[in-house]
Amino acid sequence: MNGVIIINKEKNYTSNDVVRIVKKIFKEKVGHLGTLDPNATGVLPLLIGNATKISKYLINHDKEYEAVLKLGEKRDTADIEGSIIETKVVLKEELKKENVEKVLKSFIGKQEQIPPIYSAIKVKGRKLYDYARKKIEVDIKSRQVEIYSIKLKHINLKENEITFYVKCSKGTYIRSLCEDIASKLQTVGFMKELNRISVGDFKLKNSITIKELENSTDTYKLINIDEVLEFPKIELDKKDLDKYLNGVFIEINSDYDGPCKVYLESKFIGTGIIKNKKLKRDVVI
Repeated sequence: MNGVIIINKEKNYTSNDVVRIVKKIFKEKVGHLGTLDPNATGVLPLLIGNATKISKYLINHDKEYEAVLKLGEKRDTADIEGSIIETKVVLKEELKKENVEKVLKSFIGKQEQIPPIYSAIKVKGRKLYDYARKKIEVDIKSRQVEIYSIKLKHINLKENEITFYVKCSKGTYIRSLCEDIASKLQTVGFMKELNRISVGDFKLKNSITIKELENSTDTYKLINIDEVLEFPKIELDKKDLDKYLNGVFIEINSDYDGPCKVYLESKFIGTGIIKNKKLKRDVVI
């Protein structure tokens, strides 16, 4: 059984918890396309069976989120799981709708972002959260991310909370974004809630929860592997099949260079790489 399934992850599950459960259900290899923190919810695409072979083509997707930023408290993990390390007054004039919208819009575009210390990014072979847990200081380098769109959804003046939507590039940490937004609002803050709405073309509306999957009497329909690859199609003749499988170059009448989807008698058999009118095997499904 091969394909992609979109899980709507609920709170208190780690991404690895979800992988383990789905692996037990399908009795196949399972991999995910980017983790979600235990407290976060939403889209977690999973690759089932031979679909795990194409993960390299699916890891650079843009993402969409809806987040709740709690102002007035700073936490060591930058989210609700952490301990309070600082409090600061929240000025009500800063929470006027026009001002909040202005601050949010100021983040649109490419920028340098410093990832949170409680993250899985590796420095000198160790994950950052390992340094954090042992209270070891480490130099965290910024990296370039891009915010494509950010919109205010709601302001809760009583709780000093802001709900906003954001579409961003791969590698953007919403926890860091929340802290940066709070700073521009002349206070501190942390990410209270996070819901991932999409990962590329994998949408929340097409997802299924773990409980729904476990209780399903029918096999949940997987998305076919070739449907998630936006590459040109190449149809092989039977005489070229052995060449493809053995990694031998095949002459192709195409000016396109790059990855492609390879078919035999309309059946998807894998991916290839075309360069200078020659096709070579990439991933065999």
